[in-house]
Amino acid sequence: MNSNTLSRRKVLGGIAATVAGWSVANQSWATAAEVAAGSVTVKQVPALDGTLTTSATDLEAFRQDFGRLKPSAPWAVLRPGSDQDIVKMVNYARANKLKIAVNGQGGTGDDMESHSVYGQAAVPQGGISIDARAMSKIISINSTNAVVQAGVTWGQLTDAALKVGKTPPALPDYLHLSIGGTISIGGIGGTVQKFGLLADTVHSLDVVTGTGEIVTVSASARPELFNSVLSGGGQTAIILRAKVKLTAAPQRSVVFSLFYNDLATYLADGEKVMAENRFHVQAGEMLRKSDDSGWRYKMEVAANYSGTAVPDRAKLLAGLRDIRAEAVIEDVAYRDYMFRLDGYEVYLKETGHWYQPKPWLSLFLPASKTKAFMELVEKELTAGDLGGGFLLFYPYYTRKITRPLAVQPNESVGYLFDLLRFPNPGDPNIQQMLEQNRRLYDKAVALGAKRYLVGAIPGMTPAQWKTHFGSRWDEFYKAKRRYDPANVLTPGQGFFG
Repeated sequence: MNSNTLSRRKVLGGIAATVAGWSVANQSWATAAEVAAGSVTVKQVPALDGTLTTSATDLEAFRQDFGRLKPSAPWAVLRPGSDQDIVKMVNYARANKLKIAVNGQGGTGDDMESHSVYGQAAVPQGGISIDARAMSKIISINSTNAVVQAGVTWGQLTDAALKVGKTPPALPDYLHLSIGGTISIGGIGGTVQKFGLLADTVHSLDVVTGTGEIVTVSASARPELFNSVLSGGGQTAIILRAKVKLTAAPQRSVVFSLFYNDLATYLADGEKVMAENRFHVQAGEMLRKSDDSGWRYKMEVAANYSGTAVPDRAKLLAGLRDIRAEAVIEDVAYRDYMFRLDGYEVYLKETGHWYQPKPWLSLFLPASKTKAFMELVEKELTAGDLGGGFLLFYPYYTRKITRPLAVQPNESVGYLFDLLRFPNPGDPNIQQMLEQNRRLYDKAVALGAKRYLVGAIPGMTPAQWKTHFGSRWDEFYKAKRRYDPANVLTPGQGFFG
């Protein structure tokens, strides 16, 4: 039996069988039945507490990610039953020159998938995808921190923490993402001005390195490995568990939506309220004017409170430009505000936008060049470029981002530029959007910007990644050589070729 026939049978024939091992001769996985029949010789898969399968049903969920732009081609899915399962399969991958990557499998309902958007969690043919849902236990919660397995979502942790009056201080806007996947690329939300990235709220990690070693790491224990895992794109180790910070949870949030027709005024007011520490949450976006005549800006800020300590709205808005006549102010439960995108997710699924390819672009801009870049963006983008999506855009202090591999512009204030496209169903311009991403990225880099590891930027080479990481590259490269010398972990990032 040749390898092509074997491959087609497994994918299209729907053989739901446990994997026996990898056939070097056929360059494919084989089942126990095929080995018993003598049709193929394999390097035996070690005994596992969980499962390793090649059934078509199992594989289908791992063939694409949220972005639907770069397919994955796993030939086996590991659902680990223990830490040792991951150790064994990392060692197996290394011995057989295979690739292995964790697949976050976040989302809601039946829409569980990797929430990378450009193949970052993908593996090539013959590779192994690790289903993070098999690692989704909240181990402990106390007054200052929580210990969770890597597949737990921020939504699951938030709900569990709220039951004891606690909350993660930093959360992503969309909570149904795995904690391990998020902190491996950084994780950002509207409290970045105070707490930095989600990765900045991590105390310690338990990981399996690319050499098959289980290690507990922190800022004081193996810091070089700790710093290469957080915001390092999964290059040196697989996260098993994370100990993350918790703080006291407020009961309610007063949310202000403030609209600006002038970019300069939006920038000035945004930096003013940030410097004066007026709000607990500060975000914003660029959006179309109601008559579709151009762009305007919305600052979205929130003041949290509990009991009767209701924030003074007039004081919070004092000194800002003449935007109060158009302001929208809501007083909502804290949990409702944290889960605010759930309703929008329902809308995007109903309209079909959720299931389209998503050419996202995420950048960190230097404040001094932000106005010039956004004026360019205003001319470049159309409403069709967003579809059902949006463009997040707001300031933060770069010093709050402390993880070395989350490289930042060389200025004290940066701006998140997060172009989250949900193209209209049937939109034929996906390739043009990708090319637009590349143009905008190159222009931003020329102005001193850095990219966030999510997003779809075609044509990135290892040399360009080296330039991106700058002075951090040498340490990153050394960590890769030390902890994943066979280069088996998370190949979809493309950092090292």
